Amino acid sequence: MIAAKKLDNYFTYADYCTWPDDERWELIDGVAYAMSPSPTRWHQSVSWKLAGQLYKFLEGKSYQAFHAPFDVRLNADGADDTVVQPDILVVCDEKKLENGKGVVGAPDLIIEILSPSSARHDSVTKLNLYMRSGVREYWIVNPDSKTVSVHTLRGDFGYIIRAYDENNTAVPVEVLDGCVINLAEVFEGV
Repeated sequence: MIAAKKLDNYFTYADYCTWPDDERWELIDGVAYAMSPSPTRWHQSVSWKLAGQLYKFLEGKSYQAFHAPFDVRLNADGADDTVVQPDILVVCDEKKLENGKGVVGAPDLIIEILSPSSARHDSVTKLNLYMRSGVREYWIVNPDSKTVSVHTLRGDFGYIIRAYDENNTAVPVEVLDGCVINLAEVFEGV
């Protein structure tokens, strides 16, 4: 991820809304990050398979899932200087979708699929951001090692971590009671 340059090096959502539509950016605490080039086919394959399993589970339920690019404003009620575009997210509270343009507040589930250029950003910067913003469950998916690190928020204790690999066929999504993901299917062909 490449940080953008601005004389004062601080941006808000208002700045973000003026940028060209054909460019993808994220803001974290006022710092702009250019999104990586197009994802690899393995990244896309994993993303679509995960989204497909979530879609099947969510059919007929009031929860909603979204796929990047879809803006998530994590501190709109404060500095409004943090906007991310996770690969996949699930929102259980429809009130967070009121502006019609994205999510205002923390989604219940965020899934990021690592790319070589985003691995550290997703595993460190976004992990800490999502934890302090109250994202209840954060999955970091690594297509290269065919592993998933599941971070579940436990109040003041922060995230509790569980690790899974391509052999796990029933990984529970804790924030979606009854939802399980088959990682063997997700990583098939990758």
